[in-house]
Amino acid sequence: MTEAMQSLAVSRCGRYLEQADGTPFFWLADTAWELFHKLTREEAEVYLDIRAEQGFTVVQAVALAELDGIRKPNAYGRLPLHPVEGVGAGMGQLDAQSVHGESRQEGSLDTAADTASALQAPASEDRSAAVDAAQNLQALPDYDARPRADLLRADTDGPYSYWDHVDAVIELAAERGIYIALLPTWGDKFNRKWGIGPELFAPDHAYAYGRWLGERYRDRANLIWVLGGDRPLESERHREIVDRMAAGLREGDGGHHLMTFHPPGAATSADYVHDRDWLDFHMIQSGHGEAEITNHLRVQRDYARMPVRPVLDGEPCYEDHPIAFRAELGYFDAADVRRAAYYAALSGACGHTYGHHSVWSMSDGMYASAVCEEQGVYIIMSWKEALLRPGAEQMRHLRALLESGGWGRLTPDQELLPANLAGAAHCVAARNGGEALVYTPFGLYIDICLDRLGGGAVRASWYDPRDGSRSDAGVIKGGGVQRFYAPTSGRGEDWVLCLREEARGCTR
Repeated sequence: MTEAMQSLAVSRCGRYLEQADGTPFFWLADTAWELFHKLTREEAEVYLDIRAEQGFTVVQAVALAELDGIRKPNAYGRLPLHPVEGVGAGMGQLDAQSVHGESRQEGSLDTAADTASALQAPASEDRSAAVDAAQNLQALPDYDARPRADLLRADTDGPYSYWDHVDAVIELAAERGIYIALLPTWGDKFNRKWGIGPELFAPDHAYAYGRWLGERYRDRANLIWVLGGDRPLESERHREIVDRMAAGLREGDGGHHLMTFHPPGAATSADYVHDRDWLDFHMIQSGHGEAEITNHLRVQRDYARMPVRPVLDGEPCYEDHPIAFRAELGYFDAADVRRAAYYAALSGACGHTYGHHSVWSMSDGMYASAVCEEQGVYIIMSWKEALLRPGAEQMRHLRALLESGGWGRLTPDQELLPANLAGAAHCVAARNGGEALVYTPFGLYIDICLDRLGGGAVRASWYDPRDGSRSDAGVIKGGGVQRFYAPTSGRGEDWVLCLREEARGCTR
């Protein structure tokens, strides 16, 4: 087992994460929800090698996966849980003291008709009826005839069992210095909504499963727990399931790992679990429903909450994802994902998560939906091709820029911008004493109040988020409000203006 990885903690100031030795940790995550479910170990190595080379520090993945992860086997033909049928007494592999509930949880949806009905019901803010219809889930088979999964019996039988494979991939990540942000389950396993399900969890099962997971991975330093899974908590039962799973994880791992909550679209963990003691940092899902990126507003709101916690956007717009789930509106591109990343990072986030539509789903080709394997416009390339998309390659430049200075001490400071532009041209700024970074998504001019940097001479440079290059903009004297012009402007011509008091010297 790899020993080099350090456990993570929240910094004393409560604004960022740090390693056990106190080194600030920049969360730069990729989204690979189906990593354990769809890839072989050899494919996982290919994926992790590329993401490590690109500078990613975290991978977000799910144990009980979204895309029929309970009933569709992984790459080795294994399911995470044994079926209920044919199971004898004395099985209690997860927790011998747990009492198994009914095979069909109250309110669960187990037929194709139920699925179609669920698709017509209101979902999260950025999933309209048209969105859900576009995903074409009505063709799902009737699963009532299939055996139900038994939450008390995990598949741990020998090499290449389901959980042996999860163990192996987590270790492969550790060998590459990558942390796994692990969702114990996708949210459709307790609140089906628009998903496949089935709903499995009652509160006692959630606790037993959480404790088993916590014990299994207690000594894995490269792990962060992520509860939720793209579902709202709409009832007391939902809240109890999540709280009990959190309690089980804490009991099992002794509190060795950080914990957060992945909310539904256009929401934040603060909407559901802000008052929970188990929540270590906030996670936002700004989502895929808005053509105009505004995730900075969500980050700023969570940044201002009390008690202070780190915050990050754990699911912004994915590269090559249909805007608002509608291909006729076009697809998010590298400019969009860069904008979401810099908007968040300079608004107080402790890091950022990137995602690509083909990679989270580990899709092999062009599909009409993430579930039905029909050629269409919903997923437009394979996951292997998508690994080298421009947005993924360019995320390293965000990390390089912030880690080149004291990014842990950067604080949002919109007062640097006395006449900020509105809408698509809106700029965000952050400051650390006499140093500032200002992001302009379209390369338009920026008016800066230099008095907030001490009022003396300021050295300026422009940082290119596309390739990480820098161009000197000289020394500006005189204080007051000064106007800066980016080297280029237009769609996709985003820039970061780097300012530092001349007396301090330039480290960025």
